[in-house]
Amino acid sequence: MDTNTTPTPAPAPAAAPVQWGRVGSLVGGQAAVQLGSFALLIAMNWTAVQLGGTRAVTLLMLAATVPRALMLIFGGAVADTLGPRFVLLRTTSARVVLLATGAVVTATAQQLWPLVTMALIEGVLLGLAGPASGVLLPMFARGDQLARANSLYAMVLRVAPILGAPAGAWLITVGELWVAMVVGAVTGAIWLGCLLHVTHGFTRPAREPGVSLMRRSGDGFRLLARHPRLRWMFIASLCLDMAFSWPAEVALPLLVHQRGWGVGAVGVVLAAFSVGALGSSAAGAVLAHRISMFVRLVVTGVGLAAGILVMALMPSVLSLTVVAAAVGLLSGLNGPAIVTLYQQSAPEDRMGAAMSTLSLAGIGTAPISIAVFSSLSLFLGVQTTWLVCGTIAFVSPVAAVMALRTPVKTGEPDESAALSAAAPAPVPASV
Repeated sequence: MDTNTTPTPAPAPAAAPVQWGRVGSLVGGQAAVQLGSFALLIAMNWTAVQLGGTRAVTLLMLAATVPRALMLIFGGAVADTLGPRFVLLRTTSARVVLLATGAVVTATAQQLWPLVTMALIEGVLLGLAGPASGVLLPMFARGDQLARANSLYAMVLRVAPILGAPAGAWLITVGELWVAMVVGAVTGAIWLGCLLHVTHGFTRPAREPGVSLMRRSGDGFRLLARHPRLRWMFIASLCLDMAFSWPAEVALPLLVHQRGWGVGAVGVVLAAFSVGALGSSAAGAVLAHRISMFVRLVVTGVGLAAGILVMALMPSVLSLTVVAAAVGLLSGLNGPAIVTLYQQSAPEDRMGAAMSTLSLAGIGTAPISIAVFSSLSLFLGVQTTWLVCGTIAFVSPVAAVMALRTPVKTGEPDESAALSAAAPAPVPASV
């Protein structure tokens, strides 16, 4: 683990736009750790159900998600200050030790408190590591090739829940929770090994005198204030996630129940969406650089909004499944395009802060979407509220058009100094 203060290596030069060796290690490591994480999630939730029912599961989910969302605010600043290698190696190592210890504890005691404690600590570690992971791909791929790399990365994230969920269910039926934790620790160790290769040669950024971690935690929001293109892309991501979270997680089972289609319809619809997204992500990994950003971002955004709107009106399971598959296909192109344009528009020395705010637009919107639209559905009904969500989704392609029409800010004398100047008076660095 490097501790000197020379600058972090610059991204790949134009002559070699993709370092596929490192991209392959990054994607392969993420495939392993995400598979183990989803398997562990299912096993922990099922164990919580057995230990305390709905309240136990709710407590466990809050313990896992709230610290993670809060840490995202600081995660980008930590990544920019200490460098992605420093952050990722330490958080990943700590998570491996946490899961190994948890396996020992849960093998000897069947209680809820160890699960909640583990979820809290893991949420903090994942929140700190998330922005640092988002910094890596722009270092290894540039231009249109970054879109291919992001599509490949998105494909892995689509596969993980499809394979991880049944794996977790199988692990908890043939063994006990500690077995799933051992699997999580092993896949985490694989990710750690991949990180050693991916971040080899990285060094810590030069320290900025008088700039504290607390001050830098606001860099992501200051970037949104200073860069119109980033601001429009943030709005595009926020509106799309806000519009989709409630229909997928709450409204779909409610609508299926109201129409008497049976719980199996929910699984079929979600599976169709996942397969569609997986297929288009795979296609994007090969062809994204040949498809214009306008098509990947705006055209697919319009299609997504229309699809979300139409899903509420489908009269049968078959028609709903077909539309869900189409929405998945469009999502598999749109999501990586949002990430790509955001990364290309953000200053390199503030990439961690930029990825923190983008992550908040996704992870942070789910509970807000569920709370707002669930309350609204009490007055408007499920179908009408779903239509409202579809209407809100149309803001995303409009914001994307505005982003594409806004030039990237260039030629500024010192982006770091400008961001620091917007903050209060200097205080001693906390890290």
